[in-house]
Amino acid sequence: MTAVTLNGAPARSPWAAVVAASIGNALEWFDFAVYGFFALTISKLFFPASDEALSLLLTYGTLGVTFAVRPLGAIVIGAYADRQGRKAALVLTIGLMMLGTAIVAVVPTYASIGVAAPPVIIVARIIQGFSAGGEFGSATAFLAEQNPRRRGFFASWQLASQGLTTVLATGFGVVLSGLLAPAQLESWGWRTPFIFGLLIGPVAYYIRRHVDEAPEFKSIIRSEAPLREAFLSEKTRMLIGLGVVALGTVTTYMTLFMPAYAVRQLGLPQAGSFAVGLLYGAIQIALIPVFGALSDRYGRLPVPAICAIAMLLVAYPMFGWLASEPTLQTLLWVWVIFGVLIAGYHGSIPALMSELFPTRTRTTGLSISYAFGVMIFGGFAPFIVSWLIELTGSKLAPSFYLMLAAGVSLIALAGARGAGYR
Repeated sequence: MTAVTLNGAPARSPWAAVVAASIGNALEWFDFAVYGFFALTISKLFFPASDEALSLLLTYGTLGVTFAVRPLGAIVIGAYADRQGRKAALVLTIGLMMLGTAIVAVVPTYASIGVAAPPVIIVARIIQGFSAGGEFGSATAFLAEQNPRRRGFFASWQLASQGLTTVLATGFGVVLSGLLAPAQLESWGWRTPFIFGLLIGPVAYYIRRHVDEAPEFKSIIRSEAPLREAFLSEKTRMLIGLGVVALGTVTTYMTLFMPAYAVRQLGLPQAGSFAVGLLYGAIQIALIPVFGALSDRYGRLPVPAICAIAMLLVAYPMFGWLASEPTLQTLLWVWVIFGVLIAGYHGSIPALMSELFPTRTRTTGLSISYAFGVMIFGGFAPFIVSWLIELTGSKLAPSFYLMLAAGVSLIALAGARGAGYR
């Protein structure tokens, strides 16, 4: 197996490609996860308000605003990847993410610079959102094009690496919440994971610079206008891809919401809720590639369809159980169940979405489908769920949004079957 070489020669092993895509992708999403997990702390430091719920909503709104710029990143970087190559796009996205992370790591708080603090945070989030808009499509296409016979397995590492993000981010949450006093956490502790991400960034950048281009992409005649081609001939498939994304993105970003939900709605300790997220991330890392490999043998649709139906049926009773027995043990079991179902759903989705589009316009189609799906359903999920809880006064409100997402994704999977996928 050829590894990434130190002399600058390209690495040609599919496993080197997995490392290159995964380490950068994990770092890309690490900052998003950390921002969500430390929302309570960030809300106090950068969006102080007399009403704690309003302060938290402003923080989640800032998290969501960055998703509005994702479609722009998807259009620009997706087309760039189809013209110049997946490798070039991956190098660009990691550079932009490092810039945004650096800003968040050093920006002074509201107490230091007043009203200038929130806009600086927003600018950093916009840079990261633009980068993330092109990351999914570029990384997924890069992995999917390593070995068409094992497309499901290799492409699944795109989402499995997001599980690594959850483990890293929640690991920081467990350690920092357990070791630091609240004053220390608010003073400097919350910056630690962002600084960690900034230090890892150059490693990911180097690896991506020295990995070889995806073999399948190298064998095609490149499109001169991938964006125009995609919108002329792939609009229906992009709509299907958007719907397929719904359930996965809602559950992913609701995971970021759970520490605040556990503290504010269930009265549970923050460190314990981070530990639950840690287990959830570990389940994603372990099971998503397994389900991805199963899709290479049994098809892309059966397992995600079953998991989406199960999520539709169990979301409400699971949150009902959690509300009636608000303990760490119950929270643990609920997210273990959700973790297995989402791993099953995620396993074949990257390969399924890749196969919706021809290689010439694959990154453009993937990026646009994913970015709009995340913007519509996922980016504002913590905000929407928080608002639903405030509006209804019900601790079961998160299940309503989960059920909606499951229904949308089931319709999209049916559309994929109608388009000839199995």
